[in-house]
Amino acid sequence: MRFSLGLYLFYLAFGVAQNAAPEIHSLEYIYTALSKPVGLPGIYEFTAMGILDDKEIDYYNSQEKLKIPRQDWMKERLDRNYWDKGTQSRKSKEQWFKVNVNILMDRMKHNNSDLHVLQWRHGCKGVLQPDGSLKFLMGFDLYSYDGEDFLSFNEPESQWIAPVQAAVQTKKKWDESQTLNQYTKGYLQKECMDWLSKFMNYGEAELRKHSPPEVFAFAKKGKNPENVVLHCLATGFYPKDVELVIYRKGVPLSETDGVVSTGVRPNGVRPERVNPDERPGETFQLRKFIEVSKSDNSEYSCEVKHRTLEAPIIIKWDGSCFNCPEGGSLGIIIGAVCVILLIIAVVCAVLFLHMCGAIVIPFLPSQQGRNQTPAPQGGAQPLLSGNGTVPIPVQNMTNQPNGNGALTSPAQKMTDQPTVTNETQSSRESDSGHGSSNSSSSENLNGGKQSPNGSDSSSNNFEEENPLMNVKGSTDSGKSSVQNEKC
Repeated sequence: MRFSLGLYLFYLAFGVAQNAAPEIHSLEYIYTALSKPVGLPGIYEFTAMGILDDKEIDYYNSQEKLKIPRQDWMKERLDRNYWDKGTQSRKSKEQWFKVNVNILMDRMKHNNSDLHVLQWRHGCKGVLQPDGSLKFLMGFDLYSYDGEDFLSFNEPESQWIAPVQAAVQTKKKWDESQTLNQYTKGYLQKECMDWLSKFMNYGEAELRKHSPPEVFAFAKKGKNPENVVLHCLATGFYPKDVELVIYRKGVPLSETDGVVSTGVRPNGVRPERVNPDERPGETFQLRKFIEVSKSDNSEYSCEVKHRTLEAPIIIKWDGSCFNCPEGGSLGIIIGAVCVILLIIAVVCAVLFLHMCGAIVIPFLPSQQGRNQTPAPQGGAQPLLSGNGTVPIPVQNMTNQPNGNGALTSPAQKMTDQPTVTNETQSSRESDSGHGSSNSSSSENLNGGKQSPNGSDSSSNNFEEENPLMNVKGSTDSGKSSVQNEKC
């Protein structure tokens, strides 16, 4: 029994350890070069930046030509000498990129009329240990051209990988230098981790300001009127690492079930931000969504895990859709339309009967009224009686009847009959109313060994040797290396 209890406790502890998400920290540097200027604010021919745990810590561009701190604690903890050396290192890399972007354009047979981009990323990740130290997790060192992978370093095997045919030539040259590959591996596993630990220590107070996520579950109308789109949104969290899962009846759904993810994105930039170089807000968001039938009465929920949470946040979808027409409202609208149509039909029928003379509406003229002879004005008598004869007043007769009803003189024949004219109506009108350099910190693609630091140490371009190959040279992180300064 004692053994079973101990075994149970062991598995319990092991299970908790396995379920607890490790705290991972990272340091990386990104260099980007354009083949020509684009003339847009905030976009330069060459930029370089250091990023610690998704926060920008330093920056350089080809216009100001200064390496500057992006965090107050970087400015406070690192002296002027660090920033001066960093500026010189960035200038050397800028010249190397100018040379190599042109070499790649020639190799790819690209002309100068189009814009082309060469980028270099390298860095390391470490796992926080119980004693506060960082244990190496992985390193990365890769190049891309026009957004496509061009060359990457396989850190465990100490070899370069060429995913495209155009990079094979460079891979062979770089793999010939075991010194270079051993240095690259050593930098990623040791030197990069040292700088990561140092920066984590410098900015500990600021970096520990974590922000938990807010989680929302809601639906919008889908393209198919029979479906709605269920959204799960986690927002306002920091650090960037987060897990979000949509569940149906307690079963997790994945991309194969139709789940779509936006990926983790930074939250919106502050409205007062006017400087294009100013870093955006430092919280993130992640949204996943799936199309659901309106007739599906299953229980759906959103689960979010983040290092700031002691337990996952689970939000159940209440089945509502905020921009879908509701049944009650739709019935009211349909009923109102029917009533309006009925009223219009009744009015039209009444007007028709009135115009035909079947009914009389006092304030409207009828068709029969328009066809009748107008009544005599004043004291005039009607020209025709009901039987069609013409009544003439006695006092107007020239031959008046006597007392016996006989005429005093023979009646004269009427030669002229009065002409009756119909009244006509007046007609109405209606109106119808979108450069190159000979300095390199990496192997220039066409050959020629040059130093990115302005020294005489050998460094190669993509076609001769490794661009990272500086036998000596001070770096912006205060290190000496045979590789292009990394920090």
